Amino acid sequence: MSYDALLWLSFGGPEGPGDVRPFLENVTRGRGVPPERLDEVEQHYQHFGGVSPINALNRSAIGRVRALVDLPVYFGNRNWHPMVEDTLAEMKAAGVRRALVFPTSAYGGYSACRQYDEDILRARAAVEDAPELVKIRQFFDHPLFVASFADSVRAAAAGFGDDYRLVFTAHSVPVSADRAAGPPEEGGHRYSRQVAEASRLVAEAVGVTGYDVVWQSRSGPPEVPWLEPDVVDHVEALSAEGVANVVVCPIGFVSDHLEVVWDLDTEARDRAAELGLGFARAATPNEDPRFAELVAELVAEHLAGAPARKLSDFPAAGCTVDGAPCAPLCCEPAKRPRR
Repeated sequence: MSYDALLWLSFGGPEGPGDVRPFLENVTRGRGVPPERLDEVEQHYQHFGGVSPINALNRSAIGRVRALVDLPVYFGNRNWHPMVEDTLAEMKAAGVRRALVFPTSAYGGYSACRQYDEDILRARAAVEDAPELVKIRQFFDHPLFVASFADSVRAAAAGFGDDYRLVFTAHSVPVSADRAAGPPEEGGHRYSRQVAEASRLVAEAVGVTGYDVVWQSRSGPPEVPWLEPDVVDHVEALSAEGVANVVVCPIGFVSDHLEVVWDLDTEARDRAAELGLGFARAATPNEDPRFAELVAELVAEHLAGAPARKLSDFPAAGCTVDGAPCAPLCCEPAKRPRR
């Protein structure tokens, strides 16, 4: 099958103080998030001048990918400009009829995978006679993804010798959403199981046998259970156990967007300093040249029939056409109660 382009599909982020509130309103639309919660998160962004690093990091990575693939590469976002609907209209105007889509999430689950299918559906509905869009598979167990994180853990831990606790962290989701992650016959929990497997693979590559998997960035009401423990709570627990140093690896993120630079580099780091713990955070892979090579390999699976390189026994899931789920009832979104 031939393809005319590659669409890089990401979450998006504000690029100035005036962007923050409308961006957050896009992110939370229809979720019933109270205004005071948006006020709180807005201050996190304003702490960094109203700029999330995610768009700049995506553009940088796209530049590297363009040098490796024989396709034009377009950039579209879910929540902020360039919006994917506008990008898809641009692609159609350029004569694109069929394109691959690289979503900037390595995992399964509703937020990590199915929501990108919804982005594709929404964009295609907005563009008459839209190009066909084929979403690329999940890549949490790709050798280049694992190797990049392993090297970043080694670099972060260099000042601690062997005297540190390795802590992997990913974005928390409601327990109900994780329970529904994956096709029903698989038993759910695809997201948390994939995060655990990626963590195991990186720890094994580093040569660490003792490590923890924790969560961060929950945003729901306190009465709704989310995946735990929280990373800051876990830092406190490690301190109480007498741990001297902690290395945090943001295994759930491919780039340094706000959840990394605020929740880890600010909140978790500050709490560790208050407790007298040594703290280091491993880099995300987006700026590593191997990340662009990873994307090129995923593209080659479609353009040249290259074999899928994987380090786990998980099925190669997430490849979809025009926003259809990759399996019946896979990662069904939670039904919101009617008011």
